[in-house]
Amino acid sequence: MSGDERFRLTLATAGILFFLALAVVILRFHRLSEHPPGLYFDEGANGLDALQVLQGKHSVYFPENSGREPLGIYLMALAISILGRTELALRVPTATASACTVFAVFWLGRLLFGHDDEAGRATPWRGLLVGGAAAGFLTVSLSQTVLGRIAFRIQLLPLLLTLGLALLWWAWNHRVRHSGAWWQVALAGACTGLVAYSYIPARFTPLLFIFFGLTLVMSIRSRCLAASPGKKGLGHSLSFIHASQLRNELKWVAAFVLPAVLIAAPLAIYFVLHPEHLLIRANQLWLFDPSRSQGTPLEAFWGNVWGYLLNFGFRGDQNWRHNYAGRPMLHPWETCLFWLGVAMSVWRWQQRPSHRLLLIWLGVLTLPATLAVDHIPPPNTVRVVGALPSVYLLIGVGLWESFRFLRDRFFPDNEITGAVSAAALVGCLVLVQGLFTFRAYFQEWAAAPELNEAYESIWTDLGHGLNEHQSTADEVYLIGLISDYAWHHEASMHHSFEFLYTGDAPFRIIQATTTHNLAPKIEATLAELEQVSTVHYVDWDNSLVGGNAYSDRQVTIILEKYGRYLKSESHDSFQVHSYADIDLNRPWTFYEHLEPLTVHYDGGISIHGFALGQGTAQLSQNQQFDLDQGRPWWIAIHWQIAPGLEAIYSVSLRMHDAGGGIVYQHDAVLQDSASSTTNRWQAGELVDTLHFLEVPSGLQPGEYELRLIVYDFETLKPTVELGVWEPETALTRLQLGASK
Repeated sequence: MSGDERFRLTLATAGILFFLALAVVILRFHRLSEHPPGLYFDEGANGLDALQVLQGKHSVYFPENSGREPLGIYLMALAISILGRTELALRVPTATASACTVFAVFWLGRLLFGHDDEAGRATPWRGLLVGGAAAGFLTVSLSQTVLGRIAFRIQLLPLLLTLGLALLWWAWNHRVRHSGAWWQVALAGACTGLVAYSYIPARFTPLLFIFFGLTLVMSIRSRCLAASPGKKGLGHSLSFIHASQLRNELKWVAAFVLPAVLIAAPLAIYFVLHPEHLLIRANQLWLFDPSRSQGTPLEAFWGNVWGYLLNFGFRGDQNWRHNYAGRPMLHPWETCLFWLGVAMSVWRWQQRPSHRLLLIWLGVLTLPATLAVDHIPPPNTVRVVGALPSVYLLIGVGLWESFRFLRDRFFPDNEITGAVSAAALVGCLVLVQGLFTFRAYFQEWAAAPELNEAYESIWTDLGHGLNEHQSTADEVYLIGLISDYAWHHEASMHHSFEFLYTGDAPFRIIQATTTHNLAPKIEATLAELEQVSTVHYVDWDNSLVGGNAYSDRQVTIILEKYGRYLKSESHDSFQVHSYADIDLNRPWTFYEHLEPLTVHYDGGISIHGFALGQGTAQLSQNQQFDLDQGRPWWIAIHWQIAPGLEAIYSVSLRMHDAGGGIVYQHDAVLQDSASSTTNRWQAGELVDTLHFLEVPSGLQPGEYELRLIVYDFETLKPTVELGVWEPETALTRLQLGASK
């Protein structure tokens, strides 16, 4: 290579690296503390494990939360020690890994295609184009921008695997000319050993090296047979290799394998000692478990294979945490170049090891995804993250082949013009896609309302909101859990909130239960604490969490009944109601007693009493029910269902004036405080429903009668009282006072 060409190559390389660095900093780190919005549950779990590491609790594997490899957690612990307990601290390590993968792919592309295996000559410009295009398209990928900014350990797998392959390829091809190549081979092995500590699909990477090694052996065999067509057999083929040469090659193999095994050994020993942890996550997703594949595992497997083939340009991940609105991972031009790269690599399978490596890499690291069952149809881009470098390198291969074809057709006598045109075209494509990705991510995806649920951002808001309060150790936060919104039922608390919250006041989850035992449950929760001066109840915005406002009112009424209301503070996604002077010296109940009433309906449901009140005061049937028109009042009804009930019942509560006319009506589907309808109640179990009634303004003070009708929600057909055979039941008479 002449000096001028070397200078041009160096200048082009420096230019590519500069623009890659600029793009990757913008797309991976810009406003990283704000986007994505909130910490997802799994991110918070990683943060809690990282905090344990900082407290001196070390491990080579963390079995909680379905099991996680440790490398990402230790890197997060380092970031937390510098940046504190923040979203940024958790995401900087993975965003950095995603950014470094770009440069590792660029390096590997130059190594794989910077030398012509057939002609035995250097092809630096081909390597530069393949590596630069692969790294460029990877940098500006919308899918990888989304994944690269979330605190998942997945980004370590493509980084370490790409580095290991690059080091191995470089050292192996320079082992004769460079005496120090031993160290590079050993370093490649060490880097490959670290892959085991990154992400579960890393367990498939030995297959990549084994299969690729076998193709090298078969290639040697083919060349030997071609040189001696009259003799066949692998033993004869290998006899052409001098024994000393064979021993020398095995030494190089050992120099790679031994460090890899030594580095991965602690994790392997851990699984030998704790075999139950090896397949925690795999058992949850294993496709060939008939219970997960609906009894047709082979059909499900081929469905997965087809789904992941469509992943490369035709169908996108539908999970908003992984992607934007199901958009395909590859743009149309990337799709064409990728499949062209695949076709050309298959065509050159026998002649070029670099093409074989990419195809084997793609197949082996896509295999874990095809063996897993998800609740969302494939593809799941998280599960194929280990194969992504090969995907973008194959795009680079397709681009090179397209360039060769166009150069030979339109610029056969002017290679410089063809090269400049190709570089300009690639640069424009990357720039346009980068601008598109920036707009799509920061202006569209980040503003999508679906993200609040996908990332469970209310828990992040709660952590930051409570950190702003100057709380003390004798205060307590009661956090209402009134629905299964984005909630992991195996957990007693949301990990992201636990990681972010740094206040002194303890916190407890209050799960909504039936009315008659909610009060003693709150009392028992508070009694467990040594001292309680103030109780702060977190009341979620039900429009965000799909909750039940009645359950919140139950809690606030109970706390006001046994404490003194102080104030309420509003936040974007929740309110905090504060109460002092908590009385724990008497038993807590929502209502003191039930008014006697027994009604059996022909639809298999019965009433066994009711309680009526306003605010903290329960009204007795022995006295006149005198209601304040300006305040809502509540009625708790005690129900029981018969075995085999399948209907979903609703209740209609109606106020009748002295003339029998309806002046107010409240209809509601019967649901317990866990939002279960009557067809999901347990037969024989007593269930409370709570109804808050807003008396309309303008009603004349006076006497009214409260009546009740139970009817089928789907057919609107009322059920009737046994023995009476009328649908309407009179509950009590009310005296409505003037509004205060």
